[in-house]
Amino acid sequence: MAERATGTAGAAGRAPMADRPDMVRNVVLVGHSGAGKTTLVESLLAATKTIQRHGRIEDGTTVSDFDEVEIRQQRSVNLTVAPIVYNDIKINLLDTPGYADFVGDLRAGLRAADAALFVVSAADGVDGLTRILWEECAAVGMPRAVVITKIDHQRADFDEVLATCQDAFGEGVAPLYLPVITNGKVNGLIGLLSRKFYNYATGARGEHAPGPDHEARIDEYRDTLIEGIIQESEDESLMDRYLAGEEIATKVLIDDLEKAVARGGFYPVLAAGGGVGAEEILEIVTQGFPSPLEHPMPEITTIDGKPVTGIACDPDGPLVAEVVKTTSDPYVGRISLVRVFSGTLRPDMTVHVSGHGLADRGHEDHDVDERIGALSSPLGKLQRPAAKCVAGDIVAVAKLSRAETGDTLSDKDRPLLMTAWTMPDPLLPVAVQARSKADDDKLGQALGRLVAEDPTLRLENNPETKQLVLWCMGEAHADVLLDRLSKRHGVEVEKVDLRVPLRETFGGKCQAMGRNVKQTGGHGQYAICHLEIEPLPSGGGFEFVDKIVGGVVPRQFIPSVEKGVRTQMGRGVVAGYPVVDVRVTLYDGKAHSVDSSDMAFQIAGALALKEAAAKVPTLLLEPVDEVAVLIPDDYVGAVMSDLSSRRGRVLGTEPVGVGRTLVRAEVPELEITRYAIDLRSMSQGTGTFQRTFLRYEPLPPHLVDKVTA
Repeated sequence: MAERATGTAGAAGRAPMADRPDMVRNVVLVGHSGAGKTTLVESLLAATKTIQRHGRIEDGTTVSDFDEVEIRQQRSVNLTVAPIVYNDIKINLLDTPGYADFVGDLRAGLRAADAALFVVSAADGVDGLTRILWEECAAVGMPRAVVITKIDHQRADFDEVLATCQDAFGEGVAPLYLPVITNGKVNGLIGLLSRKFYNYATGARGEHAPGPDHEARIDEYRDTLIEGIIQESEDESLMDRYLAGEEIATKVLIDDLEKAVARGGFYPVLAAGGGVGAEEILEIVTQGFPSPLEHPMPEITTIDGKPVTGIACDPDGPLVAEVVKTTSDPYVGRISLVRVFSGTLRPDMTVHVSGHGLADRGHEDHDVDERIGALSSPLGKLQRPAAKCVAGDIVAVAKLSRAETGDTLSDKDRPLLMTAWTMPDPLLPVAVQARSKADDDKLGQALGRLVAEDPTLRLENNPETKQLVLWCMGEAHADVLLDRLSKRHGVEVEKVDLRVPLRETFGGKCQAMGRNVKQTGGHGQYAICHLEIEPLPSGGGFEFVDKIVGGVVPRQFIPSVEKGVRTQMGRGVVAGYPVVDVRVTLYDGKAHSVDSSDMAFQIAGALALKEAAAKVPTLLLEPVDEVAVLIPDDYVGAVMSDLSSRRGRVLGTEPVGVGRTLVRAEVPELEITRYAIDLRSMSQGTGTFQRTFLRYEPLPPHLVDKVTA
């Protein structure tokens, strides 16, 4: 930290790869869209001379990610990594999307990182999604720091946003620096522990004593900071000495601060914007954040699920690595971003690929050997060759044709499996169809590549509606997927109206006859059956009852009648939807010794069911889901009212943790096809929900014509 010493940047233009885990820091940047994460990454790249301010590496190579608007837009929906070197320590900066739709990439960034920088705009403050992500990091004990960006913005209010952060994130959040702003221009930062003014007016950092007009503000924040550090100190005598009026040495405070930050007990707040703050952030990252050696190892098992212990972050240990991000390009091929947790990854070695338990989303499980391609250190679109990747580091691997996001790479002679990180369920269905026959021919392969990249995507080929459905995280997620199909894979698709699979049933009891009598020149068809049809309670399924006496329908043809009834039930009797919840009783019939056959009685059974549908009313049934909505308390009323307006029945509420409520309801599927979008709008991105099929219920009469049309 600046409170300790001034750091130095690493050599520019080279591919930084660490030789030891203790020389690596993996840091994920978290914050909502517009908070300034990407701008902060660029300033850190420039501060370490990895790129110049105009987006070029020192040797003149253009890093297109930092000077093209289109590429910046792509970065806003993708997890990207930018490796830099500071004080001979390699820092992997993992820039995550700021939209809730791309939480899959954000979770991948959390998995690959050992600490998090929460980026909050001084002009906009803390949003609900950032609060939720803070809680996620707290649940796993991830060390964190807060960077308040855009302090030079005309609407910036550092003190107010700092107070908001302290209220939102809880105890242990305190500033290390205070920005000095005069007439809207950022002049520098005041270090609270050192009581020094770091002046950036000339571009380079200079140290001065703060002016007397700053003393009262320094004292206010400094006392709070010192008390917070001492509370986290392992030296129990420190608090007594401080309360007794002893001046605690700055070095002691900095040592305790760094330890508290590394174990996730204290969360320093830094400031950035107007050309200041990068140096101070790099210092807290390298000196306060933990190395991979200090990060707990994810749970590891054998392929058959037996726990494996004793594996540590050791370059000489058994290989255990994980694919945290997959991208594919029709020209470059597949690139896998890999975090190595144990062992050393080298080009051309053969590894075992295993994973990953998402078969229900169209992601097949893997258990194969693959040869590693070239290793590289990514920076923007530039891939700089790397000779190896040791435990704790992150690297890009070329041409892993079978590995997908979430898969484990291990020694081929000792296959292992890492427990996958939790992925949210995609709950927005989007039905699509190919625009042309040529697009249809290429669609399957293109979708396979998208599935390999994105574990939050689920593909469904609905056998009832005959529709291809992409289950997405939200509207922005769907738009990005369709854009990738078009621009990256040359496949044009268009959205179509989603069809919800309905059911039919009988509204009353009746009797009907199926008569299939046809005479031709040779063998004819002769089959007559009398059926009694009656509805069953919801969920009753199908029952076939044989009450034939006297052999009026030969025994070998009774299964034929049932088969014909079942076939017609699958086709529907009125609107073309499958028939459910019905009991069919065969009680009479006639046969011919020559012209009766299996097929004749199948047709007769089907005809009898269709005749019954003409005699009694039939009902359309719609699927009803049980929905569980988790929201902040402030939105409970709005959500319950909205569910009721969707023909839902609210079953009750229950508190979950502090300030959050779970609302349970039963809602027709027809009413929640776009609920993922609507809930996000209602709750400002803080609400989540789950849905489970419950049963079928009669569709209200006023909706029958609309739905069947």
